[in-house]
Amino acid sequence: MEDSVIVNEFLNYLQYEKRFSGHTAKCYGVDLAQFGVFLTSRSEAGSGGGDAPGSDSMTGSGSSGAAVATETRVDIDRELVAADVNTIRSYMVVLNEKQYSKATIARKLATLRSFYKFLLKRNRISSNPVVGIRTPKQEKKLPRFLEYEEIKRLLDTPPMDTWLGARDRAIMETLYSTGMRVSELVALNMEDVDFLGEVVHVRGKGKKERIAPISSSVLRVVQHYMEFRNKRAQNNGNFDSKVLFVNKHGRRLSTRSVRRKMDKYLKMAGLDPAISPHTLRHSFATHMLNRGADLRSVQELLGHQSLSTTQVYTHLTTRKLKDVYDSAHPREDESNHVQNDEPSPGQW
Repeated sequence: MEDSVIVNEFLNYLQYEKRFSGHTAKCYGVDLAQFGVFLTSRSEAGSGGGDAPGSDSMTGSGSSGAAVATETRVDIDRELVAADVNTIRSYMVVLNEKQYSKATIARKLATLRSFYKFLLKRNRISSNPVVGIRTPKQEKKLPRFLEYEEIKRLLDTPPMDTWLGARDRAIMETLYSTGMRVSELVALNMEDVDFLGEVVHVRGKGKKERIAPISSSVLRVVQHYMEFRNKRAQNNGNFDSKVLFVNKHGRRLSTRSVRRKMDKYLKMAGLDPAISPHTLRHSFATHMLNRGADLRSVQELLGHQSLSTTQVYTHLTTRKLKDVYDSAHPREDESNHVQNDEPSPGQW
């Protein structure tokens, strides 16, 4: 979509005004490029040439050359501006025919919704063609979390007598005790940890900052790692002095590196390898609610913009309560009609 002026304007708006990350803006661009290929192939088919709508050229994968070639024959900006509600519906049909998941279709529709909302604000269009399109209903998947015993087993795995082991323990302790995202953790600098105030300054999505409390016990683990780190930095001029969590070369860790390290400790602890660093964030939220924290507080701690995003964790805690209740109070047909002289809570 390099030939599209309005798409480039939109991507710049996301990155420099809305403060979206470059990766997020790139994902929006990929979705719009796919929609652009659909529009141009549709236009070419209507004029007697090119691919028919729904052909493989609109998938956006492995066909960038075809997309560019098509865009040179059709004014892509004109096509984007001219799109109406029927155009969007036709695109949704094609995505369904291509057997994209509901989640993927919902994401692509959200991209179009944001894009046309932007065009409407900039007076490029008179009405938003996506307004009348419903987002596909998706199955609600509850986030996975670890039990307290599993968390302890995982955190106790890294060796504390080596600098890399101390670092990895500090990483996992920080992720679990603050609930921060992995991308937020690797972005931490030395000055972001306030040992006296027992808080961490976190830079979240959209460059939004928040304060995350961190326990004194976790801070001791972080301090232990920093002592190792600072000793190594004295003998290595390549160490980045401002970065908190560094790799063996003294440079900022990547999110992928954190995932690889955690995979190693999951295997050592005998835990499911499908667990990810993000599972520690889910575990933090679930355990906070289990211990009586209110939803608004957990929302603030996680850095969620919407309370509805945090509410998914209430399903986990409710399910946990029901499991505990059912195990203590089996149903009549499951207990073979055994009478119990002691009343259950529901009988008072």
